[in-house]
Amino acid sequence: MHTVEVKHVVKSFADKVAVDDLSFSVAPGEIFGLIGPNGAGKTTTIKMMMDIIKPDTGEITILGEKSGEATKNKLGYLPEERGLYKKQRVLDTIVYLASLKGMSERSAVEKANQMLEQTGMLPHARKKIDELSKGMSQIIQFIVTVIHEPQLVILDEPFSALDPVNTELLKNMVLALRNQGKAIILSTHQMNQVEELCDRILMINKGRAVLYGALGEIKSRYKNNAVLLDFEGELAAVPGVTEKRHRRGYAELFLDANTTPQQLLESLLARGVIVKRFEIATPPLNEIFIKVVGQDNE
Repeated sequence: MHTVEVKHVVKSFADKVAVDDLSFSVAPGEIFGLIGPNGAGKTTTIKMMMDIIKPDTGEITILGEKSGEATKNKLGYLPEERGLYKKQRVLDTIVYLASLKGMSERSAVEKANQMLEQTGMLPHARKKIDELSKGMSQIIQFIVTVIHEPQLVILDEPFSALDPVNTELLKNMVLALRNQGKAIILSTHQMNQVEELCDRILMINKGRAVLYGALGEIKSRYKNNAVLLDFEGELAAVPGVTEKRHRRGYAELFLDANTTPQQLLESLLARGVIVKRFEIATPPLNEIFIKVVGQDNE
């Protein structure tokens, strides 16, 4: 059973269609990237999954149940706009918000202390929220999101404002949730984070799905006829190469339509080039994003 099933969902506001016949699923134990330009319909889709707003037509199920009151405590949501009680102490905030998700005070205190220790935040447990840095507040918000062990976790721009240390900490916590069999929906504009973390993605534009599937398959679908090469030797006048781009520690060679990577490799070796690394190049997700959205907007 999929954790999330969205089937032919439509949502309009006045005369504007925000979500247009959208269908997708999210499985247990996967990180699912929900991406698209601003105004594409991502936030509306999330709000419908959370039963904040209702779809006009179509159906959304969470763990086999229609999205509604019965499913609210089965998900955790980290909003892009963070909202914690600024004058309340860290531990009190976590325990109070955990109680709203059905946890007993004893269980909430025990789990909160455990997660504060895990994140290095235990020394700050008695501080007020407004005494914390923005990054620290974000870690607390993440703890609040997952403390009740929801089966579905929705993260909206979770890495914004985090320094590299806290970014790595949060990534590891997200990966741990996946390993526990949780379904995680990651909505972000940071395509490098999507590439690093996500198993499958859905790209929305103008309320419609324009890309959907396994990340590796999508990148292969949009690959150029190009290779990445780490080498020693001379690359001048290699037959079949139309363009060379030098990057950090390697070169990217673009081939003409009549030249295969295997033919290029044979040609390089015949010229005495020492090949240390040779692999088919796939475009970064950011490049695919720009291309797909651009084509869809034409």
